[in-house]
Amino acid sequence: MADFVLVAGARLGAWAWDDVVPALRAAGHGVHPLTLSGLAEKQDVPAGQQTHVQDIVDLVENEDLHDVVLVGHSYSGIPAGQAAERIGDRLARVVFVDSAVPADGEPFAAIMADGGTALKATLAENAGFWPVMSAAHFEEHDLTEEQIARILAGATPHPGATLTEPAVLARPVDELPATYVKCFPDEELDEDLAELIARGNWRLVELDTGHWPMFSKPRELARILLDAAL
Repeated sequence: MADFVLVAGARLGAWAWDDVVPALRAAGHGVHPLTLSGLAEKQDVPAGQQTHVQDIVDLVENEDLHDVVLVGHSYSGIPAGQAAERIGDRLARVVFVDSAVPADGEPFAAIMADGGTALKATLAENAGFWPVMSAAHFEEHDLTEEQIARILAGATPHPGATLTEPAVLARPVDELPATYVKCFPDEELDEDLAELIARGNWRLVELDTGHWPMFSKPRELARILLDAAL
């Protein structure tokens, strides 16, 4: 049986996986949803990018987890990809759920069209935090009004240093055994991501939903995660 470590994207905590966890546990796996430092119930803990990487590594080592399927959604693909190489042979597979993918020396902000200029301005205007988005941000993502309200009720501002500090990788990320879950299948795959997948060590799985599948399609996402553990 695998040990799933589930890490949600920006502004979210372990609670975001509540609808996914039951199916994984019913299949007999260990399931460990993680709240990163500075978020949700840990929102008073200072955090930078390497803090979030260490959060993941510490969970795996302190709980003595093995056959780890490490799942990073959205922003959390950045720390998850770094942690995946640091947990060594404890890792079975990393699953990037519609996420950013780390590149050595680059921050999350670098993936944005303007290189993160607008993000940095927002952080400066909000005491170093990325504020919670409005309900309109979640429209056209296959979410009900109730699901959007749930996200907004649980979300907390995201610590900005985690977005602007660079990733640190010892080896190319394409060497990791990985599955990439692409939402919005009708949209063209990012060129850099397509190149990573073409190198042959990654699987691509498409899920016809929006950017927050743990809310909009939890059972379907759980099935994909279970398949990744095989």
